[in-house]
Amino acid sequence: MNRRRFLDAALISATGALATPRLSPAQSSDTEGAVAAAHKEIWRRFVDRHGILIDFADLDGSVSLPTPEECRLGKPNALGWWSPIENGAMFNGMYLEAAILRWQVSADQDAAGKARRLMEGLLHLNSISDVPGFVGRGVSTDGRSHYPMGSNDQTFPWFYGLWRYLEAGHAEDAATRDRILGHLVLTADEIVKRRWLMPAEPPFGVRGGFGSTGFEHAPRLLFVCKMMHRLTGDTAWDTRYREALPERLAACERGMVFDSHPHSWTAVNSVCALRGLWEMETDDALKSRYATGLQNSAAQALASLPLADRWDNADRSHFDHNWRVMNDQWQPQQTEQEAQTLAEAQLRSFLKVSPRRNLETQFVREPTFAAWIVTLAPDRDLLASRADAVKRVIARYDYSRLIYSQFFPVETAWWRLRAALG
Repeated sequence: MNRRRFLDAALISATGALATPRLSPAQSSDTEGAVAAAHKEIWRRFVDRHGILIDFADLDGSVSLPTPEECRLGKPNALGWWSPIENGAMFNGMYLEAAILRWQVSADQDAAGKARRLMEGLLHLNSISDVPGFVGRGVSTDGRSHYPMGSNDQTFPWFYGLWRYLEAGHAEDAATRDRILGHLVLTADEIVKRRWLMPAEPPFGVRGGFGSTGFEHAPRLLFVCKMMHRLTGDTAWDTRYREALPERLAACERGMVFDSHPHSWTAVNSVCALRGLWEMETDDALKSRYATGLQNSAAQALASLPLADRWDNADRSHFDHNWRVMNDQWQPQQTEQEAQTLAEAQLRSFLKVSPRRNLETQFVREPTFAAWIVTLAPDRDLLASRADAVKRVIARYDYSRLIYSQFFPVETAWWRLRAALG
């Protein structure tokens, strides 16, 4: 059981039903104001001094980061799950798209500066380990210490965000472009050496990969091959792409599927990969099949948007910011499975003292990530017909009261609407 499947089970067992407050006319009409409020909160509370998004913070912006010793020992667990630095590479790579779209649509130089900060955060997370190709989740108080395992869900957005940055022309000079490209080449080469597994530090070696042929991994592997060929001109990447297509194309065309509870927040990685493939592909037949996968994914995501209506901005369910209570269950871990078993037990205990966590993940995270997925489909007319549903999600929340940063996709969804529809 991976993190996503475990969280699905936890959501089903631990989240009770909320009332369904109706959206007021003011909330419905003030989508742009809601986007501005979300943006303000992200940059007020959730971006650390290295330009890396953290997972959660108190309402005043305070957060207690893991110490270097806790990272070294793997506390609360060696995966970094449930800590404030669990998803830095994942969230930075995703959120970078919002900053780039904002800059492209509005010509806002503040957006350009923030995109640079996020890009530098991604490069930093690829520079903190002696293991080549390692992409970290986040950094400790010293700006370098980190947990020893990343994942496919951390590494794919790392690739995607840096590709978006280069494609948008944000690399102001040749030196910056060469520096980014150097990180991409080194990391991609190391992953291929490991048969598409993600490098991890000792004693773990690797964790997660892009090698399977199902929807979670198939478009990610194809995207990396296509992107690297486009950026480097190395024909070996095109050969890998062509060789991988027969086993993976059907999954791409089918699009996003859920094996249990909806989990748009991780599935969006694969939908973003599809979008990138659709943009880069010049073969009309392949491009059409990628477009079908994007449309199917958007249709699936639509079912999650009404979850936003079940969120109550007045809810004050408790969240225990002392995540170190999970250290009471800590024990040394030598394998990925030991770390995962420990992390699963820790979350079951943590949810008893932090019911707010599941409320935000189900009724904020899921519909906001789903809204982003809806906007990734390329059919402009279909997107126009769905725009009001997306805007309703964006306008739903009081962002100043949310504990987790996982509402940031509302910015990407908004700027994609603006880019496509004006």
